[in-house]
Amino acid sequence: MIKGVHHIGIAVRNTEEAEKTYTELLGVKPSHSEVIPEQGVKATIFHLGQCEIELLEPIDPEAGVAKFLERRGEGLHHICLEVDGIDEELKALAAKGVRLIDKEPRLGLAGRIAFLHPQAANGVLIELAQRV
Repeated sequence: MIKGVHHIGIAVRNTEEAEKTYTELLGVKPSHSEVIPEQGVKATIFHLGQCEIELLEPIDPEAGVAKFLERRGEGLHHICLEVDGIDEELKALAAKGVRLIDKEPRLGLAGRIAFLHPQAANGVLIELAQRV
């Protein structure tokens, strides 16, 4: 079951510069920064009530975020929805014929995660996350 929006991912070229912009815009400082080598990104998190803003800077020119920046430039990258049981959600979506990027969950910054193909949601990349 989908519980709500966990975070909104924003692709940026430079997290340090973007942190300044978002700190001023949101009125809060980032709570956490981490390099995630498996995803080829540096992520910076801003907590906003029940939701987070995640800034994503590519550290690997072959990773998805780097390719996204090349094609589309900076901006909205994905919306992450929090779920109770990610394994069951993926099975249910696959049974409905929803196109998945990840057929099995993997570990990510938000917990156990999996991505739906943007074609499954009118061009929006959707991430599912189950906290661990």
